[in-house]
Amino acid sequence: MSKFQYIAFYKPYGVLCQFTGEKEDRTLAEFNLPKDVYAAGRLDKDSEGLLILTNDGIFNQKITSPRSNKEKVYWVQVERIPSESSLKELSLGVTIKGGYKTLPCTVTRIDKPEVPPREPPIRERKTVPDCWLEIKVVEGKNRQVRSMTDKIGHPTLRLIRVRVGKKNLNDLSPGEWTEIKPNEVI
Repeated sequence: MSKFQYIAFYKPYGVLCQFTGEKEDRTLAEFNLPKDVYAAGRLDKDSEGLLILTNDGIFNQKITSPRSNKEKVYWVQVERIPSESSLKELSLGVTIKGGYKTLPCTVTRIDKPEVPPREPPIRERKTVPDCWLEIKVVEGKNRQVRSMTDKIGHPTLRLIRVRVGKKNLNDLSPGEWTEIKPNEVI
């Protein structure tokens, strides 16, 4: 039986969380990752940040199952400056597409973090301010964080996952990866 592998990868913007795609798609295949590892959880093509990959199915379940309560932390650049009441509404849980009410989460307005430039850069409008939020969730529905900020009237401009469980993105740059141990995550 092959040895289990655990990888922390900084998924760049515009890359699918799979090894195959359509001809024009960027995929994980271009990053020289070990064979037979798969994403434990997903990040949308238009999101970036920490992606854990493994060939250990039990480990994968431990970090992706909603019952595991593994916290995921995102830095989210949103359009306009949300009010305290909007942030409170978000933290208590909001109803998103499909009538799903999100679980309570932690939301904090943060100073602009030091993050690598995104290629291509986000659209900037001189007349519309933006700000950064740190959002901590324990669930991961499809495009959930984007749907949550949309619900309170502050569309997401940029979304970076910076932590899964105990594992931080640390000083990985977009496209870089490193082998890790399972106890660094759970």
